[in-house]
Amino acid sequence: MAKETTSEHLRAELKNLTDTLEEVLSNTGEKSKTELDKLRQKAREALDNSRERLGESGERLAQSTREAAHKADDYVRENPWHGVGIGAAVGVIIGILISRR
Repeated sequence: MAKETTSEHLRAELKNLTDTLEEVLSNTGEKSKTELDKLRQKAREALDNSRERLGESGERLAQSTREAAHKADDYVRENPWHGVGIGAAVGVIIGILISRR
């Protein structure tokens, strides 16, 4: 569920940035220099905010991945034969998929 929230957050952030940039581009032909400067500043702020939020989301995603890898490592250490069986099963499935080509 955390991955869904993160991807939804990323989509919303990118949509917000896209909307702001579309506004800047669509209004540039009919604006004065002062208005263009204001639009440019708004676009810069939106871009900076998006970079910051996307960076935070990326860090949360990286942390979740590290935690999952750590849990998988712990499981394999506690149950080595299960890990070998799972690895063998994955290998067989990949082999079947590759041979179909």
